[in-house]
Amino acid sequence: MNHAQLTALGRALRVLGEHGEKLTGDTPDDVLHEIRGDLTRALDQLDDAVSGEKPTTRCKEHPYGPVEESAPDLCLFCETRRRKARRSQISGAPAPHATADGGPVLSRYGTREDRPQPQQRWIPEMWNGQVWQLCGTPRHDRREAELYLAAQRRRPDAAMAYRLVHEFTDYEVVRVWGTPMRVDPEPMGGV
Repeated sequence: MNHAQLTALGRALRVLGEHGEKLTGDTPDDVLHEIRGDLTRALDQLDDAVSGEKPTTRCKEHPYGPVEESAPDLCLFCETRRRKARRSQISGAPAPHATADGGPVLSRYGTREDRPQPQQRWIPEMWNGQVWQLCGTPRHDRREAELYLAAQRRRPDAAMAYRLVHEFTDYEVVRVWGTPMRVDPEPMGGV
């Protein structure tokens, strides 16, 4: 919706609001026809302003994504992320559910959150002489990521340094192997 459409729609809705304030039980038919015309104009402006289809989910990140009926926001992608985050928690007991008698019932899936939880990943990176770069795919298990980096360090063409980055809501460098040193690129041509 561009600015002109937004302004025209706002004006039409304000006119309708003024009609609503003046509406009484003995409003004459000519005023009702005027209200109908203003309402039709507002609906036409709204039709012009709406450019896409109606969203299939209530998710702001995936409004046109696949639907999961059991999810609070109807989004299959976010519900899958929430389930995966619950399964990949390293420590902590599953969240208890309340039963009819008030006692907790343990569930291996935990409880559903209103908002999706961030996905936890362990990101292996290598120092290429200039910057840290991703080496391999991010892992959901820390031990698996450390084993991968141990295998990378044993390779004959190993980098001078590796690090493991923990991604959750932000990034945290967990461990660094080796010493990264800045390598300046060689100048073009010989002197």
